[in-house]
Amino acid sequence: MSVFRAIFPLWLILVMVLPAAADNWPQWRGPAGDGVCRETAVPLAWSKHFGMAWTCPLPGWGTSTPVVWGDAVFVTSQENNERLLLLRIDKKTGKIAWTQEAGRERSPQVDLFRKQGDARRHQKFHRDHNYATPSPATDGERVIVHFGNGDLAAYDFDGKQIWRRNLQKDHGEYTIWWGHGNSPLLYKDLVISACMQDSCADLPGKPSESYVVAHDKRTGKEVWKTLRMTGAKAERCDSYTTPIVFQNNGRDEIVVMGGQMVDAYDPATGKQLWYLPGLTGIRCVTGPVAAHGMVYVTQGMRRPLWAIKPAGNGGLSRKNIAWKLEQGTPDSPTPVIWRDLMFMVDNNGIVRCLNALSGRLLWKERIKGGYRASPIAAEGRIYFLNTEGLTTVVSASTRYDRLTENPLDDTTFASPAVSDGKIFIRGKKALYCVRK
Repeated sequence: MSVFRAIFPLWLILVMVLPAAADNWPQWRGPAGDGVCRETAVPLAWSKHFGMAWTCPLPGWGTSTPVVWGDAVFVTSQENNERLLLLRIDKKTGKIAWTQEAGRERSPQVDLFRKQGDARRHQKFHRDHNYATPSPATDGERVIVHFGNGDLAAYDFDGKQIWRRNLQKDHGEYTIWWGHGNSPLLYKDLVISACMQDSCADLPGKPSESYVVAHDKRTGKEVWKTLRMTGAKAERCDSYTTPIVFQNNGRDEIVVMGGQMVDAYDPATGKQLWYLPGLTGIRCVTGPVAAHGMVYVTQGMRRPLWAIKPAGNGGLSRKNIAWKLEQGTPDSPTPVIWRDLMFMVDNNGIVRCLNALSGRLLWKERIKGGYRASPIAAEGRIYFLNTEGLTTVVSASTRYDRLTENPLDDTTFASPAVSDGKIFIRGKKALYCVRK
């Protein structure tokens, strides 16, 4: 007992001061695809002259999130509106280790608010993004990239291309209205991709397919493909969301949101497990998030947010809806959940905190700027990055408590990444590494 009394204070001090083991950030929205960092010693405050570990100027631009594994940071970019690039950056120094040209394409830009007639059969890009919108994913041995022209490829950590294929050549031309932006999901030995786009069913000719497809991450060979024709029309078919892995009573499911429907698939076979139709929004940018045995989805275009509790297989009904929020939902940023609290920000900077179990609104406040990036959570704090480089940090609590405002001089649409006590912020001009 006396030995315990002597050792216990030292043990307590070590627990309090030592950071948790460094996590990798292997995909869009982190290890679990939920925007939550489980490390400690994450930076709280920074500026251009304070807390900046390094700044790495980037060739070209894009809105993809960086991914991190070990000492390697990977990011994609499009240079001169043509060269599609994958870069490896040294996490310690911020120097570019290598750059690989994955392809060449020119992003056709949208020149009308709405596309009409046969123009709907060809994707064009909104001014705010380009072919380098899908985020890469890595398993520590290979990095998977997917560009908006359909190129899906795997590279090793030395920059050698392992395999490559093009989903437009395999499955038909993209018809999504504002440019393909869905990121790949790595699940065990599979690369899972979703394509949700205008079916053009009201136009002459064969309808364009929406689908979920899985490839072997080692060879690029197609393992399964499942059509996802939801019955939505025109722009209502479009979805820019990334699939997530949902553990439903011990069963892994791949959840997909878009085309006025949320559904789940068996990752091994691609078989549809359950579905909930009738979510009559417009195009969908805000992605799904899972916690507490529920899947949270936003119908799109500021329509209601639903908390869904799936049960069994087949069609779900309104009985599977735990709660819904009808006002103030985001159009682009995906919510983040810290313990029992859900935090979301709409495009105009209105932050809401809800009880994730009941949907009860706890507080609502405005923060500075407009928003496209999804918030992240770390150490009981929520980080909101606006489009002008300002990160507002608030307490993850039941009352509004703004902690800091951290400026950067850049345009920022990509969601932040966190690894090894560092925050990586991708701007239009550079990649920034912030440290405590």
